[in-house]
Amino acid sequence: MNTESQLTRLGLFDARVPRYTSYPTAPHFSDAVTPQHFMHWLQAIRPGDEISLYLHVPFCRRLCWFCACRTQGTSTDAPVAAYVETLKAEIALMAAHLPEGVRLSRLHWGGGTPTLLSPELIADLAATIRAAVPFGAAAEFSVEIDPNEVDEARLDALAAAGMNRASIGIQDFDPEIQETIGRDQSYEITRTVVEGIRARGVKSLNADILYGLPHQTTQRLASTVQKLLSLGPDRVALYGYAHVPWMARRQQMIPTDSLPTPEERLRLFETARRLFVWDGFDEIGIDHFARPDDGLAVARRAGQLRRNFQGYTDDTAPVLVGLGASSISYFPQGYAQNVSATAAYTKAVRDGGFATHRGHVFAGEDLLRRRMIEALMCDFRIDSAEMIETQGATPGQLAAMYAVAAQRFPGFVEVTPAGFSIPHEGRPLTRMVAAAFDAYGMSKAGHSSAV
Repeated sequence: MNTESQLTRLGLFDARVPRYTSYPTAPHFSDAVTPQHFMHWLQAIRPGDEISLYLHVPFCRRLCWFCACRTQGTSTDAPVAAYVETLKAEIALMAAHLPEGVRLSRLHWGGGTPTLLSPELIADLAATIRAAVPFGAAAEFSVEIDPNEVDEARLDALAAAGMNRASIGIQDFDPEIQETIGRDQSYEITRTVVEGIRARGVKSLNADILYGLPHQTTQRLASTVQKLLSLGPDRVALYGYAHVPWMARRQQMIPTDSLPTPEERLRLFETARRLFVWDGFDEIGIDHFARPDDGLAVARRAGQLRRNFQGYTDDTAPVLVGLGASSISYFPQGYAQNVSATAAYTKAVRDGGFATHRGHVFAGEDLLRRRMIEALMCDFRIDSAEMIETQGATPGQLAAMYAVAAQRFPGFVEVTPAGFSIPHEGRPLTRMVAAAFDAYGMSKAGHSSAV
């Protein structure tokens, strides 16, 4: 029986499982977490600690049909400017509750389209953040950039604000695929923006592409990867397109009969993966690639790779604060998510309070299982000694969990005295194996394809 047949037998091509950027995953958040929880968790940060900060900008000039992010279209700058004023008020409120000496290790602007902001708004927002929470000595400031929605003035403003990592969404360079997913973005425009980023001294460049898109073939994806490699990215995220039209209505514009089968999706991923490896990239987790000197590759070799709502990261800060509509924060005590609707978020902050709408307070085995799942997603192995020392697990407890996963995936996982691991041939199953350590129920309709 070949590997694909074995993966079929284990259900890879039929499964829908979480991406595990958190544990428990967001569908299990509840309204039991309130603005008071968020405030107390901010106040509990240790004085002098470094934290991460994520700001969500939920606006786009155009709504790409493939996208399932929390965004809304706007043709004018007025709602964007008003939103920035609300963000500034939320930043001030956060700063009022932070202990003395807290600094930023990471700052990330995501969306939506953060480069929708005018140069003046970029400068104003960045200055507000720096005044509220100073940058640490090795701070990283990254921004998601839409090549169709940025110009020289905005690149100048971002560079002046301290951006030292840029992240460009590409998806695919094939014109027919772009037309089908509502994302017209030529290679030439993308190259010009990359050259502008590099010319301003920004040393680190991320790029996102998708596999599993409509009309995508291995030949077309290989062409996109080759064009991407010519741009010289330091880090690449190769995400599987999640077709969830029941959650993202705009995806109903994409004809389902043009989508590749799950088996074809795996071949698409393998095509791109091989090209990145041949070009000298290190494999990072299940879907990232990085140059050997990039922070992700360094963290992976050191056993310090982590996973959060932005994917893989080398940031080891104990707290990630999410600001803006729908943003999610992580604290040692649990998760807190802001209300998603922009109007409701604005009202909450303008009324003088935090916009926390739901979340999860860690209890029971949550932190142990969270770390076990993160270790699998990052390193494809669980170190029993680490779980006993840092999470208070018992050998018997771990053995019982390992046995459940080993029974579900015979021949594709290994249990040894040192712990639990997924060998290379089993890595397509990683999200499914992680789900074997998930104590919460899951609905197939709520998650994306396992491959």
